[in-house]
Amino acid sequence: MKKNKESEKIELLLPAGDFEKLKYAFAFGADAVYAGIPLFSLRTREIGFTSENIGEAIEYTHKIGKKIYLVMNIYAHNMKINAFLKELEKIVSMKPDGLIMTDPGLINIALKKYPNIDIHLSTQANTTNWTSVEFWKELGIKRIILTRELSLKEITEMHKQVPDIELEAFVHGAICIAYSGRCLISNYLNHRDANQGTCTNSCRWLYQLGYEKGSLLEVEKEQKIYSKENYTPPPDGFYVKEQKRINDKFPIMEDEYGTYLMNSKDLCSIELIPDLIEAGVMSLKIEGRTKSAYYVGMVARSYRRAIDDFYDGKDFDKENLRDLMRLSSRTYTTGFYTRNPRQFGENFDDGYSQSGKYRVAGIVRDFNSQTGLAEIEVKNRINVNDEIEIITPQKKEIVKINKILNKNGIKVESAHGGAENVFIPIENNPGEYAFLRSKIK
Repeated sequence: MKKNKESEKIELLLPAGDFEKLKYAFAFGADAVYAGIPLFSLRTREIGFTSENIGEAIEYTHKIGKKIYLVMNIYAHNMKINAFLKELEKIVSMKPDGLIMTDPGLINIALKKYPNIDIHLSTQANTTNWTSVEFWKELGIKRIILTRELSLKEITEMHKQVPDIELEAFVHGAICIAYSGRCLISNYLNHRDANQGTCTNSCRWLYQLGYEKGSLLEVEKEQKIYSKENYTPPPDGFYVKEQKRINDKFPIMEDEYGTYLMNSKDLCSIELIPDLIEAGVMSLKIEGRTKSAYYVGMVARSYRRAIDDFYDGKDFDKENLRDLMRLSSRTYTTGFYTRNPRQFGENFDDGYSQSGKYRVAGIVRDFNSQTGLAEIEVKNRINVNDEIEIITPQKKEIVKINKILNKNGIKVESAHGGAENVFIPIENNPGEYAFLRSKIK
């Protein structure tokens, strides 16, 4: 199916945790970005934007003909209502392209006080059926950000039943083990509430199973070979303890599906772009406001190319998927779009992103056309004679580092992440936005 009208293209929506990430997202192909005001967004670690500096980001975005949506999606307690409404008035005056909200009461007020601002319903609202879509549309919502637990078939039905509302779907990034934000593990263990933006991702911690009652023979005797039909739960007395909290033991229960502290894989649905378009989705959303500029740029690059290839009638380019595989992740799953992933959606090995065989070596910060030297902000160690890959929005090129100079022009054999910028010769100017990527030896 070939489509070539730019106005009909599906939107590619990238996270912008700060101004630099915003610029890289756009440079590598995003049509729009979303950014949060930390006090009222569910990413308190995202501290790149505040109500004082977000106006500059909005101005920049509109100047280059792109869109920016601002996230204010907490479920507010009474103590935050007045502060929220005061902040809302300030944000609306800056004229973002939309507000991402969750709380029904706050949405109701926003729609009445500011009828000209577009409201996008956050995935935190867990919209799972077309009657809910219809309800929110009639209330005045412009776009529904769908919950991650939907299948393509369910999305298709939503679009069929309520065709005159925008649908946005997550296609890449971290997945919550619960319906988005509806998890109590973080609150239970750390008194930090996911719906107040302070989730600790405690479902991903490393836990160990312990047993305090009976003997090993007793436990083994009471267990049968696993199957759903003959499953017998373990006896009372089992607990888990987290790696860094060895003195805290948490009772745990198990049924035929396993325990309920699970670490999900990351979502990657780049191969399903045609199916999502066919289902009626008009915006593809990438998760990751706390991720690096490198991550944002590389994900934007892969999805931009895959989207453009689809509309140009080209076959899926597997190199776009390979580039995503080269990023740090908890390994990938396509989520619920084609089936319930069950155990294939869980990562049983580790709770942290792993970099695999590749890593970002540095970011090109400047290029001197007179000397042919590129100034590099080093992210991970680089050495003379290393082969690195220079990645720009347009191309990838492998070069060999034959010389590294420090700020004084003195040759050095290597450079380390976090140290002062260094200079390496590059034949051609890679442009304003370029990364260096290297293989992990």
